[in-house]
Amino acid sequence: MTNILLIEDDEAISAPLVRVLSREGYAVHCVARGKEGLDVLDQTFDLLILDLGLPDMEGLDVARQARSRGLTFPILILTARSEEVDMVVGLDAGADDYITKPFRLAELLARVRALLRRMTHNNISDGMLRFQDIALNLAGRRAFRAGEELGLTGKEFELLRVLMRQAGTTVSREELMHEVWGSASGDSTKKLDMHISWLRRKLGDEVGQTRYISTVRGVGFRFEKE
Repeated sequence: MTNILLIEDDEAISAPLVRVLSREGYAVHCVARGKEGLDVLDQTFDLLILDLGLPDMEGLDVARQARSRGLTFPILILTARSEEVDMVVGLDAGADDYITKPFRLAELLARVRALLRRMTHNNISDGMLRFQDIALNLAGRRAFRAGEELGLTGKEFELLRVLMRQAGTTVSREELMHEVWGSASGDSTKKLDMHISWLRRKLGDEVGQTRYISTVRGVGFRFEKE
């Protein structure tokens, strides 16, 4: 599961953010002070959403300390400041992106997905995409579990590629249908369920004992990073 640290002192902003991120399948840890964030910063997080205007310290200092500790997760800054110089300073402090208040939740979710996707792409090396003990040879279109080839069909490989490309993030049924079959969102997803079932069987997932592909009810599926 993708773990997000949210440092935001305004509950009118943090509460709806936690709700919408949780609905998307993310595990969100929320704190209201910069020092509280620094105390848990070394835990395993995949993304930091950071307010600049914290009551106890500058958000930029939190970003700088995160980078000084060698932490490489993406940092998304929330700011009420719109001046270009402030944005440049934020990016120089180690932030990867910023969004100006007030913002639409849909826009923030799009930024979150983009940053996590970019981070996932960093797990691709030598044409291989790897999570847990699953490895995909993208050029050769071959899939391996613990070094043993899985023998996937073309559609199964494509499903696994899309899910692993966004590992830890819930991928909607509509996106999977579009990516794998080029289908419109209104098309039946019965064939998607059938191929997911076959793929799970080949990966070794058992009913009630999911290790790789989780179902997010009413939304889609998620490949677990660990």
